[in-house]
Amino acid sequence: MTIDQSTLTKGQVRKLNALRKGLGNDIAENAFGKWMKSQTKTPKDVRDPVADALVAALDQFKDDKTFRLGTKGYVVKRSKGKGASGFIAQKVT
Repeated sequence: MTIDQSTLTKGQVRKLNALRKGLGNDIAENAFGKWMKSQTKTPKDVRDPVADALVAALDQFKDDKTFRLGTKGYVVKRSKGKGASGFIAQKVT
């Protein structure tokens, strides 16, 4: 059973080559085929906890028509410097 490497991602090709180097061609292709079948087809949905916290904090303004973020939005950074605490929000221009 030969594996078409043109359809594989870079990481999958690296894994296949490492298996071939360590186990030999026949055993490596069997092991790689079993590993590919065990992989999920759909990408995992990774949630960003910081983004979720920002959404929760700004959720109170969703019905407020006077609260506008503009078309380009804002950049939120942690304040820097001696004695600085909190965050800085700057409008993107």
